[in-house]
Amino acid sequence: ACVVHRSEDTSSIAMATKKETKQAATVKDVSPHVFNKAFAAFLKKSGKLKVPTWVDIVKTGRHKELAPYDRDWFFIRAASVARQVYLRGGQGVGALTRRYGGRKRNGTRPGHFQCGSSSIARTVLKSLEGMNLVEKDPNGGRRITSQGQRDLDRIANQVAEQ
Repeated sequence: ACVVHRSEDTSSIAMATKKETKQAATVKDVSPHVFNKAFAAFLKKSGKLKVPTWVDIVKTGRHKELAPYDRDWFFIRAASVARQVYLRGGQGVGALTRRYGGRKRNGTRPGHFQCGSSSIARTVLKSLEGMNLVEKDPNGGRRITSQGQRDLDRIANQVAEQ
């Protein structure tokens, strides 16, 4: 077996060069859960996201029995949708309904997959378009705008620094 001896001087030099070459973090570099919370807080604080009046009484899909408990669920969903469009451009309402679907429990019968609410997906995309974070893709679906990419990367960089 080969034994490698490390001196303390080389490891400190390597760590010093790592700190100097630190690059800005993007959405792909941070945890999705932490990023979605931070971006939802940004959307709520900005006050520019149009929130429909029916958010407190609607279910998020056929497979759900109750509405979400969290009062800010619409902001969290909008942050998640913005992240999905950032990662995979060209996603439309149908792709997002499949993304946010789940297993419908049928009692004693077997459960099956059900898509999420298309109305919520459509409303979130329209709200993000109103903030100029996403735009319609000529090939179908939505894509992230340059302003949207800048905002998402800025929030991801703030999350990475914490």
